Amino acid sequence: MMKPGLYKAKRIIINILIHLFLITVAVSCIVPLGWMVSSSLKTQETIFKDMSFIPGEFHFENYVLAWREGGFGRYFLNSIVYTASVVIGIIIVASLAAYAFSRLRFPGRRILFLMFMGAMMIPIPGSFVALYVLLNKLHLRNTALGYIVCMISVGLSASIFLLKTFFDKLPRELEDAARIDGASKLGIWWHVAMPLARPVLAVVVIFNALNVWNEYVLAMILFDSKNLMPLQRALMVFQGEFLTNYPLLMAGLTITALPIILVYLLMQKYIVKGVTAGATFG
Repeated sequence: MMKPGLYKAKRIIINILIHLFLITVAVSCIVPLGWMVSSSLKTQETIFKDMSFIPGEFHFENYVLAWREGGFGRYFLNSIVYTASVVIGIIIVASLAAYAFSRLRFPGRRILFLMFMGAMMIPIPGSFVALYVLLNKLHLRNTALGYIVCMISVGLSASIFLLKTFFDKLPRELEDAARIDGASKLGIWWHVAMPLARPVLAVVVIFNALNVWNEYVLAMILFDSKNLMPLQRALMVFQGEFLTNYPLLMAGLTITALPIILVYLLMQKYIVKGVTAGATFG
């Protein structure tokens, strides 16, 4: 049997190693972000000469130039519409499907759920040809609706899996009490299951918002009109065949990153709860 002193020393060493690992991961994430912001405040001549995080001179005009030259106004609005529409659509469809898989008993339930889970193993680029042909036949290619429907389908499988796992652990006594009060199945879903699922919904929101906000390849395939392009299209303006304007590109990247960072910070407490939501019930 290990002596108390040795056990305590072992725990201290393990904690130190864990914290060193977490610090390393945090630094590996923060340093590129800091370098991006720092580079956005430099000039094309000094961006690779001055490698310090604090520039000698701050060129905040890079953000104004990036916004104007990249045409961020239109693309920014497009991305907000796409992200909000996709996230709302996924929350509604995924939560209803997950609750049905968790609580209802119907023929083919298990097979249908396994089909959704199997879709998670298909890489998104592998479905581009099929999506293009299907949307073209439905006359939805080069439309905002077609793009939104595609992005909703992309995020459904993982969202259903997360929500079903949470709903499976909800005490059935809560639903029985609501049923005694006269609540219907939809009423129980809306008034009981959804409020309790807020932590998991926060995880679903941030993951899907990040996915839609950063998506570019599918938009390039489906859209012919530049006016329908998402925000990532604006960044291509600063990348030329022979020259890339790195300060303006970094300023544009900072502009695109800020909204999703703010969303994450606002929902951070719910996301942390969502990670440990499985331990709440059971």
